[in-house]
Amino acid sequence: MWLRAYVVFSSLMLVVLTTAAFQQRPAPAQTEITVERINIVDRDGTLRMVIANKDRMHPGVMDGKVIDRPRPYAGIIFFNDEGDEMGGITYAGQVSGSLRSASAGITFDQLKQDQTIGLHYGEANGQRSAALEVWDRSDTPLSQLIDQLNSASKIEDAAAREAAIARARAAAPPSPRRVFVGKALDRSAEVSLADGNGQPRLNLKVDASGNPRIEFLDAQGKVISRIPAK
Repeated sequence: MWLRAYVVFSSLMLVVLTTAAFQQRPAPAQTEITVERINIVDRDGTLRMVIANKDRMHPGVMDGKVIDRPRPYAGIIFFNDEGDEMGGITYAGQVSGSLRSASAGITFDQLKQDQTIGLHYGEANGQRSAALEVWDRSDTPLSQLIDQLNSASKIEDAAAREAAIARARAAAPPSPRRVFVGKALDRSAEVSLADGNGQPRLNLKVDASGNPRIEFLDAQGKVISRIPAK
């Protein structure tokens, strides 16, 4: 008799506890986290995104080669399916006495190369620019330049190090800016289209005083025609 009552009571308690478990509310979501860096990876561990402060930002990587450099900008860096950096969002800004400086940008990189399109804002010494820019990048993998820059950065003598870095950058394939659409440092609104050497060939401008003009330039940068003529 008691055994039967115990079995019935236990069964009822099991039903009650099971029902209560299914009715429990999920744990409340975190409403705020404070971290210095977040790494987003694929299931196989491939890095796809880094969100970080200026002290822990990823320096950049191409073909598994990490760039040996500081990157003192907070923001977000994107990586493609191979783990190569492919652009991001960075920003900085500070006021020191009477000096103001700031920068912000959204860029997207060509495959195996550097940025090919970007939105930029910059401010220094009382001058500001803001623009959409397009670059014509080489097919040469950027990882080749990374090897040279990393080797140069290991040189202890500061002058020799800077000279080696300058030589490596000078020997890299040209990456001319082909398109500029924005506000230049002289406060003119401008559309500038360049040739394959980066030389502007057609400029449409409205200066800070509101005067419009169209300029046609030759391969040496000389204005060959202007509308209006004066």
